[in-house]
Amino acid sequence: MAYMTLQKVSEKWRVPVREINDYRAANRIPDAIKAAAIWLIPKDAEKLLDRRRKKCGDECDKNCNM
Repeated sequence: MAYMTLQKVSEKWRVPVREINDYRAANRIPDAIKAAAIWLIPKDAEKLLDRRRKKCGDECDKNCNM
């Protein structure tokens, strides 16, 4: 399996490195491994949804314009 560093994933997903590290710490990124002092994320990992935002059509957000 091929891996990328947190910095490369940050560029790919267009989110801060800190956010990816938080996802990793919460075990939301499967198969992340630590090699020496560097965390590695699988290349085929998909960008995670931000849990702070609701999807259109949710019961709590019927007037969403997204």
